[in-house]
Amino acid sequence: MIILLFFIAHWYLSLLMQTFFLHRYAAHKMFTMSPAWEKTFYVCTWIFQGSSFLSPYAYGVMHRLHHAYADTEDDPHSPSFSSSLTDMMWKTKNYYNNIVRRTDTIEAKFKKGVPHWEFMEKIGDSWFSRLGWGIFYVLFYMQFATHWWMYLLLPIHFLMGPVHGAIINWYAHKYGYVNFEVNDTAKNLLPFDFLMMGESYHNNHHKYGGRANFGFKWHEFDPTYPFILLLNKLRIIKLKPNNDLNYM
Repeated sequence: MIILLFFIAHWYLSLLMQTFFLHRYAAHKMFTMSPAWEKTFYVCTWIFQGSSFLSPYAYGVMHRLHHAYADTEDDPHSPSFSSSLTDMMWKTKNYYNNIVRRTDTIEAKFKKGVPHWEFMEKIGDSWFSRLGWGIFYVLFYMQFATHWWMYLLLPIHFLMGPVHGAIINWYAHKYGYVNFEVNDTAKNLLPFDFLMMGESYHNNHHKYGGRANFGFKWHEFDPTYPFILLLNKLRIIKLKPNNDLNYM
């Protein structure tokens, strides 16, 4: 039971940082926050994503490109231009690494306003950090696992961030339903998003890239949106009004 609770907690806390901080804030600037809170959520991202820490800067820049060039040859991760899920994720990794290493040739407009904290970027991306978190997961399982099959969950812990990305960037461009006509293959993967905290409403999001609530229909509950409303009420963040069509 402890292992399953740990896995569920890691899944959703990692996903919360990806959808709230990396996606809706770093990439799309759906709301603003102070430099101090930005650094706080940087640290939270490192803790909750752990060994699979994703650079908010690289994620933000790359995701803006995905919206600008969705399902074209310039899309960093399109199933339409990839032979398999593995092929797409390998291309995504190379694209991501070029941004992290500053060897990219991406236009400045896609980088404008994307948060960047070099100190935490270097810590989170270091092998010392990634291996350290990985060792922590293994030791935790050695202490609390009660069945051999539980160890099969460890690879997901190690690669949690990319796993979340792969689910949406591959499957939500292949399977699901659409509410809106868009110029790409984005679909709503789940009618009720219990798994991806609103991220699976991908068609909705591609239509309104700056809208903080990814759900539209009565059954499309976006679990991240109440969290955003709470932080907005507490004045930790400030939602931007009339921002539905501004994706960066």
